[in-house]
Amino acid sequence: MSQKTPLTGLELVDCAKANATSGIAIACERCGYANQTGAFLDALKVACAGMGIEIHELGDLITEQQSILETKGIEIAPDTTSEL
Repeated sequence: MSQKTPLTGLELVDCAKANATSGIAIACERCGYANQTGAFLDALKVACAGMGIEIHELGDLITEQQSILETKGIEIAPDTTSEL
């Protein structure tokens, strides 16, 4: 859901983190910055710095748990339907 006014502070960090795996364009829009990715990243860096978090890009907010959930994994199955 897109915000009408740009988020700041903790709300911005939470929204950006929740949408980080969708890409910068979607995260930017959903955090209320429309297509102003530069302003979005600047505000995000300021918000993170205020929380003691150093980031260089949006992907820095993606946690290992989020990465694991996004991977498709491998399929383990018998060679044929008659072999279980």
